[in-house]
Amino acid sequence: MGTATNPSFKIILGSSSMARRQILAEMGYKFAIMTADIDEKSIRKDKPEELVTALAEAKADAIISRIQSTSQLGEDTDTTLLITADTVVVYEGTIREKPSSKEEARQFIKGYSGGHAAVVGSVLVTNLKTGVRKGGWDRAEVYFHDIPEEVIDSLVDDGIMHNVAGGLMLEHPLTLPFVDTVVGTADSVMGLSKSLTEKLIQEVL
Repeated sequence: MGTATNPSFKIILGSSSMARRQILAEMGYKFAIMTADIDEKSIRKDKPEELVTALAEAKADAIISRIQSTSQLGEDTDTTLLITADTVVVYEGTIREKPSSKEEARQFIKGYSGGHAAVVGSVLVTNLKTGVRKGGWDRAEVYFHDIPEEVIDSLVDDGIMHNVAGGLMLEHPLTLPFVDTVVGTADSVMGLSKSLTEKLIQEVL
């Protein structure tokens, strides 16, 4: 893990998430970014673990078909790994994705105040050269102190919460002081479990 380069393989991160970029960079990897343009709402599963896994797979399929239509992978001798991921928040048994409105974002955040939520995240690593694909999921629990009304207002007005699952952004400077405990790892909550990602990278190589 000590080296900052990955000379034996290339990585494509199939995500526009700043948090995932940051985590992968912290792991010491250099990578390119491609985003999957899929309709996430068209994929429905009852269990959060199944939903995030299906979404990570759909993202991978979309990116792979885009790569194949623009270039022939066969010509490239380097091994390229595609990493896709998805995260949902589970609150009182209900799966929460990105809030669809300010009102929904407010309702989400109010619910966390003095309460707790689980974050379920999937990681899928596809070796584009061999076609080998390995995935897994991880779960973390987040417990909150009471969040004051004015902080909730600021978070909703900030607008950044609309781009994250469940309107929950742990690392946001306004949210952070109200996090009581995290059972699991912070990187899981932020959308990419380092240990799971590292394990899957090794498995597909």
